[in-house]
Order: sequence, then C-alpha cells, then structure tokens
Amino acid sequence: MHLLRRAMVFLTSLVMLTGAGFFLASPAQAATSCSGTVTYSATVSRSGSAIGELVIYYNSSNGGTNSACFYHRGVSYGVSAYTSIQILRCAQTSGTGKLCTPTANSLPDSGSYAYYAGPVGVTGTAKNCVSAIGEIWWGGTGYPIETGTRGC
Repeated sequence: MHLLRRAMVFLTSLVMLTGAGFFLASPAQAATSCSGTVTYSATVSRSGSAIGELVIYYNSSNGGTNSACFYHRGVSYGVSAYTSIQILRCAQTSGTGKLCTPTANSLPDSGSYAYYAGPVGVTGTAKNCVSAIGEIWWGGTGYPIETGTRGC
C-alpha cells in the first residue's frame, strides 16, 4: 500500500509538472555526476527544519548537460528514507517556472537512501529549459519539490 501511494504521488506530480497525462518523451539518460554550475536549488522543510534539497547542475559537455540530485538535509541526513529524483529536457527555450513540455527525460532514481538520490541527467540542454522533480518521504508524509522550467 505504501509503495502504491508513492507511485501515485510521483505520477500525480508528473502530471502536474507536464500539464498532461503520461508523457512519452524519449529517455536521455546521461552519464552524470552532481557537479558543475548550480542553476537551481530548493529546500523542503518539516516543522521549520530542512529535510531535503533538490539541486540542478549544468555543464557544457554533450551540447549542454543538466544533472540533478535530491539530498537529505538536517534530521534526515544519514537516515534511510524513500527518496527520488528525475530530470526532464523541455521543449521550451524560455519561461522560468512554467510547465515543462518534455522532449527527453532521465530514468528516475528512487529508493531507500540515507544521503541522496541521483545523480540523474539529460543532454542537449544548452538551448532548452529543464525541469526536475524530487521527493523525500519523512514521518509517513511525502515532501515533493517540482521545479517548473529552469535554466532557460
């Protein structure tokens, strides 16, 4: 049941992120690391304490490569919890914070992690926006971060 709830939250988040139902963008998994220039960072908190942070990185290799990691922060650091991350290359070339129309996506990285999920990456992003969604489950509640279009 708990796994089914996680899947439903993730799919609901993707629907909200893409503005449409399931998308059929082609996988564009890039060999990446969570390093490069930070282009976006957001923290999710519970009761005023940070529990997770989604970070998007950029480097100019392969026509532009964006990668993302979802880090455990504060009380969740070093404690196993379901954590997930996925990054998308968007059709958009402008419009920070808008809904993403995906043209490619990384495979999601999800599981019970103690420090972070990822890295995940997409290539060919030099002229396109990217979008990422990450989540941590803490205390029986999912805490997602949806970036909207970034790096445009």
